[in-house]
Amino acid sequence: MNTRRLPSTLFGFKLRTLAIVLVVGVIGMAALALDLMSEGLVYDWLWERTGETEPAQQVLGFGQYLVRWTRQQPETEPFAQLDHNDVNPYGVNTFLEQEVEPEKRERQLKMISDAGFGWIRQQFTWEDIEIHGKGDFMDRRNLDTVGEVSAWDKYDNIVDLAAQYDINIIARLSQPPAWSQPPGTTNAYTPPADYNDFVDYAVAVAGRYQGRIIHYQVWNEPNLYPEWGDQTVSAEDYTQMLCSTYHALKAVDPEIVVITGALGPTVDLSGRNAYDLLYLQRMYQAGVGDCFDVLSVQGYGLWSGPTDERLRQVTINYQRLLWVRDMMVANGDAHKPIWISEAGWNPVPDDPSIADLERYGQVTMEQAAEWAPLAYERALREWPWVGVINYWYFKPADESNVGHSWYYFRLVEPDFAPTPIWESLAAYVRENQPPVL
Repeated sequence: MNTRRLPSTLFGFKLRTLAIVLVVGVIGMAALALDLMSEGLVYDWLWERTGETEPAQQVLGFGQYLVRWTRQQPETEPFAQLDHNDVNPYGVNTFLEQEVEPEKRERQLKMISDAGFGWIRQQFTWEDIEIHGKGDFMDRRNLDTVGEVSAWDKYDNIVDLAAQYDINIIARLSQPPAWSQPPGTTNAYTPPADYNDFVDYAVAVAGRYQGRIIHYQVWNEPNLYPEWGDQTVSAEDYTQMLCSTYHALKAVDPEIVVITGALGPTVDLSGRNAYDLLYLQRMYQAGVGDCFDVLSVQGYGLWSGPTDERLRQVTINYQRLLWVRDMMVANGDAHKPIWISEAGWNPVPDDPSIADLERYGQVTMEQAAEWAPLAYERALREWPWVGVINYWYFKPADESNVGHSWYYFRLVEPDFAPTPIWESLAAYVRENQPPVL
């Protein structure tokens, strides 16, 4: 009988099966490695899930992507009826007030208009408008050269030019003058000692441009240092200032659309910075729901591309705003849209002399040029509750900040030479204009 030989036969079968599995596994791993190294189908598939371009990071990112589906997903109410969102979605940040020559302001706006952008997010800088004291809108900083002039002059020019080129303005109201700040203040961004001074400035701007500027943004990144000064950030204090400004602006013109200061993405709990999601919930607890029309966030991708679908509350990537939308829905604001105040990827050179070299991420110029259009494409395809997306930023007035990493986000050089990012983004915007209603 062969009963004694059966175990060895079975053992041999198991060995052969294990060997086959190992060989197939090795071949599979080799094929996967070859595909990733040659940027084949698997590489592309992982890029579309993780936004990563390095194979090792793609594999790691895919594990994080899988974990996403073991958790409750954000509630975004994609079919909610939205206010203030039937808009041209293409915007860009400008620093027109820094251009001395009006001709350069016009040249910028013409380029922006010719590309099909419908919006600029432009600072109406408080310290540049109400310079010397409360209610004083004259500029006496250059008496020896130009004498006393109206501080409104260049802003009047910006508004006129925007109208000429059919561009809407998001007026960013921020950067207080020294006279408004608490005594001994050393941080130029510190909010005023009396929030009523800010409210009065906002009313002055809205009154001057009534019917010409409809969209006003109250402050910028109030949850981050240094935008709230050298002090602990406070959702309650910011909400108080926002609510007072909201009601005052609506009294000037009920048609005005009030936009919150853009929340800066952070997971920091130090006090000088506040975790954006917790900060927003504290704003709601302080009553912010009755004090804004559009909620604003920053949409930086930092290290990963716009396709990144990983969704962790401790991860900062392009789609982090899904958590913000979830919080809005939970607080009864599904009818309000999110507008992205700043989006972009930074092709900063790998130069250690540049300050904060990796603070805002670091990509190649080619990557930034490829990813900029994809950011708009994805938002328009997947997030119907997102309205205007403002790319950061159009152009520096000069090269005085080349030693700072944020300088390199620019789309156009100081001499108006376009970067590859501007060329690809402008081509995309021209080819994907919203329907004319």
